[in-house]
Amino acid sequence: MKLPIGIQTFSEIRDRNLLYIDKTKQIHGILTSGKYFFLSRPRRFGKSLLLSTMHSLYEGRKDLFEGLWIADKWNWEKTYPVIHIQFASQGYRTIGLEKAVFQMIEQVAKFLNISLESEGFSSRFKELIQKAAENSPSKKAVVLIDEYDKPIIDYLDDIPQATENRKILKSFYSVLKDSDPYLELVFITGVSRFAKTSIFSDLNNLQNLTLDETAVDLLGITYQEVEQYFTERLHFLAQKKKTTFDDLHEQMRYWYNGYSWDGALKVYNPFSLLSFMKAGQFQNYWFETGTPTFLINLMVNRKVFQIENLRVPDTTLSSYDIEYLQTPTLLFQTGYLTILRTYPMGVYELTYPNKEVKMSLEEHLLNKYTNDTSGKGRVHALQIAEYFKTEEIEQVIKTINGVFATIPYQLWQKDNETFYHALIHLTFSLVGVFIQSEINSSNGRLDAMIETVDAIYIIEFKLDKSADLALQQIQTKNYFAPYQSSLKKKVGIGINFSKELKAVEHYKLKEF
Repeated sequence: MKLPIGIQTFSEIRDRNLLYIDKTKQIHGILTSGKYFFLSRPRRFGKSLLLSTMHSLYEGRKDLFEGLWIADKWNWEKTYPVIHIQFASQGYRTIGLEKAVFQMIEQVAKFLNISLESEGFSSRFKELIQKAAENSPSKKAVVLIDEYDKPIIDYLDDIPQATENRKILKSFYSVLKDSDPYLELVFITGVSRFAKTSIFSDLNNLQNLTLDETAVDLLGITYQEVEQYFTERLHFLAQKKKTTFDDLHEQMRYWYNGYSWDGALKVYNPFSLLSFMKAGQFQNYWFETGTPTFLINLMVNRKVFQIENLRVPDTTLSSYDIEYLQTPTLLFQTGYLTILRTYPMGVYELTYPNKEVKMSLEEHLLNKYTNDTSGKGRVHALQIAEYFKTEEIEQVIKTINGVFATIPYQLWQKDNETFYHALIHLTFSLVGVFIQSEINSSNGRLDAMIETVDAIYIIEFKLDKSADLALQQIQTKNYFAPYQSSLKKKVGIGINFSKELKAVEHYKLKEF
C-alpha cells in the first residue's frame, strides 16, 4: 500500500496508484446542494486535496475517478474552466500580497489561454472569471480558493501587516459577488472562520460548512475508513510490535483520533495517521510540521494553561477578530481544541482532540514557562510517572524541585501564584499522558489523580499553607469515593509549596 503523505494533488495520487480514501460521495452531496461554499479546517487536514479533487471533477477527468463512488454519478460531458487559487504556494512574504495576487491571476490566465487587459488585480480577477466563462461551452467558470486566510494567519504577530493584508483580500474576494452570472461554483477553504473578519462581507451568500452535518466526515479519516483501508497494515504493525490488533488500534485512536465538528463523529488527523502507518511509531507528526510559536507566546502572556473541558458559546467558535484574538477561538480553529459535546442554546464543550496534541502543546507551554530551551518537559514528566509506578514518592518530590530549581529567578517575580499553578498543572497533566490520570470529581476538582497498576494517588497542592491542610481537603471532600470499590492501594499526598523557597517545602502521605 503506497501512502500519499504530503501529496495534495488528486491526479498525482490516482496516476501513481497511491491510496485515496474515497470521499466522492460526500463531495457529490455538497456540490449538488448549492453554489457558494466555505469550509474551515486545521492545517494538514486535506483541504488542498479536496479542492484538487473538485478541480479534476469539473475538468471532466473521468479516467481519474474509475472505481470511486462518483464514477457513474457525475455528468462527465459537461466541463468547466477552473480558476484555482492557492495562497499557500505564493511568495507574498517576499514580494508583498498585492503583487503575489496579481501573479496568481496571471498564472491562471496563462493556463487557460486568456489575455487580460485590466490593470488592478481586482479588475483582472473579474475579467479572468468573465472571459473564462465566455470562452467555455458551459458559459460558466469554477472558482476554487485554497487557504484564503494564509496571508493573515502568517502575520498574527504583526497586526498592522495582517490588517493591511485583510484589506487586500477583501477587495479581491468582493469580485465574486458581481461575477455571479459567470460562476458555476465557488468553494473557499481556510483555517479561520470568516464571521468576524469582514473579508466576505460582500459575499453574504456563502454557505458555511464548518459545523454543517454534511461536512463532518468530508475531511479526516473515520473509524470505519480505518477498518476499510488499513486493516491489513494494522495487522502487520501489530505483529511487528508483538501486540494485538485491538490494542494497537486503541493506541492509535488515543494518539490521533478525536477531532470532531459536531461532538458526535470523531475523525483521525489524516497527516498523522498516514505518517504512523508508514513509520509504525507513535510520534507527534502533525505538531512537528509547524510549532505554534505565536500561539505559545500568546497563551503564556495571557496566563492560559488549563484548556480542557472548556464551555463556550457558538459565537466564540467563529468570532475571528485579528484586532483581539480570543484564545479559545484561535485554539479551536487551528486544531488544538475540538468539540467534545454540544449543549442546547448553542453551547459547545471543547477539549484536546488526542494525545498527540495534548502532550505537544502542554510540553511546549511547560518549556516556555520554565525557560527550558532544551525541551525537557516531557522527560521530567516521564520520570515522575515512572517514580509513581515504583512508589518512590520521595523521588517524585525531588524531580519536581529539580524542575523548579532550573527556572531563572526573574521569571518568578511576575506572578508567583499563577506561575506556580501553571507549572504544577502542566507538569502533572503531562504525567497523566504516560499513566492514566483523571482530575474530575463530583465533590470538587482534584489537583491530580494518578492511577498505576498497584495504586491510586490523589494529590492536593497548597501554596504557603501546609501539607496537613492539603490532606485534610482530600479527606473532607472524599475524593477517593469514586474508587472505593477498587482493590488498589489508595494514597493521598498533601504537598505544600513555598513561594519563598521556590520549592516543595513539605509533603505528607496518608493511606485511605
